[in-house]
Amino acid sequence: MTAPTPHPSTEGRTPYPVGLLLAGRRVVVVGGGQVAQRRLPALIASGADLHLISPATIPAVQAMADAGELTWHARPYRDGDLADTWYALVATDDPAVNAAVSAEAERERVFCSRSDDAAAATAWTPASGRDAGATVAVLTGDPRHSAALRDAIVDGLRDGSLAARQYRSHGAGVALVGGGPGDPDLITVRGRRLLADADVVVTDRLAPRELLAELPEHVEVIDASKIPYGRFMAQEAINRTLVEHAKAGKFVVRLKGGDPYVFGRGGEELLACAEAGLPVTVVPGISSSISVPAAAGIPVTHRGMTHEFTVISGHVGPDDERSLTDWAAAAKMSGTLVLLMAVDKIGAIAARLVEHGRSADTPVAIVQEGTTAAQRRVDATLGTVAAVVEAEGIKPPAVIVVGDVVNVLAAAFRH
Repeated sequence: MTAPTPHPSTEGRTPYPVGLLLAGRRVVVVGGGQVAQRRLPALIASGADLHLISPATIPAVQAMADAGELTWHARPYRDGDLADTWYALVATDDPAVNAAVSAEAERERVFCSRSDDAAAATAWTPASGRDAGATVAVLTGDPRHSAALRDAIVDGLRDGSLAARQYRSHGAGVALVGGGPGDPDLITVRGRRLLADADVVVTDRLAPRELLAELPEHVEVIDASKIPYGRFMAQEAINRTLVEHAKAGKFVVRLKGGDPYVFGRGGEELLACAEAGLPVTVVPGISSSISVPAAAGIPVTHRGMTHEFTVISGHVGPDDERSLTDWAAAAKMSGTLVLLMAVDKIGAIAARLVEHGRSADTPVAIVQEGTTAAQRRVDATLGTVAAVVEAEGIKPPAVIVVGDVVNVLAAAFRH
C-alpha cells in the first residue's frame, strides 16, 4: 500500500512492493542499537542467515546473538562486508558509516534499507503486522504514517470490523468461543474474529449481548439461553443444533459467557461435534471467576495472604446428594473461595463453611453483573451474607468471593 502524500524527503519516489523470501540467504545488519532491536525479530522469523556488524549492542540485541538467532561480528563495518549478501539494513547513528554501507550496496547491487535517510535507500522497510496468517505491510515514506495505517488495518482484522468473508480459510465446522464476563471489549481477539466470520451464532444469556448487534444481517442467531428456573434449551438440543447447522455446511459459533470449559459445558458440546465428525475450534474466554472480582477491586490472590484460590459451582447446594464438592475441605483451606451460580444457595454454603471451621467473620463480597454497566458490589461476612443477599435483592448472575482478599485493596479503591 502506498500513501497518496509521501514524506517530503521521499516525494516523487514510488516503491515497488514485494515480499522477500530470505530463508537461508545472507542478510547483513549494520548497527546494534534500538533500530536493530525493532527490525531484527522479523528478519529472524524469516529464516535469513543473519549477520550483525557492530562494535557494541544493546542488551536486547546481544540476547538474540547469545541465543544463536544471528551471528554478531563485534567490530566496525568494513568494506567488503556485503559480499554475497541479498539484503542489507543500515541502522547506525554515524552518517559516514551509513553512507559507506549504502555505497557498497549500490556497487554490489544489494538492496539496502537506511534508518536515517529513506531518500538515500534502495529499499524501504514497511510498517508490518500479522493476523491469521496474513502479513500487512504499509509503505508511505513516512514511518509514523505507515505505522498508523498498519495499526488501523491490523486492528480491524483482529477485532472483526474489517473482514473478508469471501476469503475465509475454514469451511463448515463449529467454534466454541468464550465471550468473557459480560463487557464486549473483554472477548479475545480470536473470538471476535471468528464471530465476525460466522454463518450461525448459538448464544446464551451470559454471552456479551452487544456483540450480536455487530453481526451482518444474514447471520442466523439462535437463542440457547438457560435462564435459571425458567425457560431453557436443553443441552441435548443445543448439541443437536450445533451439529445440524455445521453438517448443513455452515460455520457455527457457539458464543458462551466466560470460558467454555469453566462450568460452561463446552466439553459436552465438543464431544457431540467430534462424534459427528465435525471440526471444532475452542477459543478460551476470560472467566468471570477471576475477572469479575478484579473489576470490583478484589484480587483473588495477594502476596503474603493466600497461596491458592478455589472456584466452586454453587448451583447444587451442600445438602444435595448430587453435590460433588468437599465443603469440609474447602472450609479448611486458608485461601480464597470463588463461588459461581451460588446466589440462592449462599445461606446453606456459608453455614456449611462455618460449621467446618471458617470464621463467621470471614469477609464476603457479592458482585452482580460484573464488568457491565449494571455492576454492583455488596459486602458481607459468612455470618451475614444470607441476610444481605436477601435484603439487597441480589439476583444472578453474580460472583461471590470469600476470603481476606475481599478487603485488601479497599483503601486504594476508596481513593
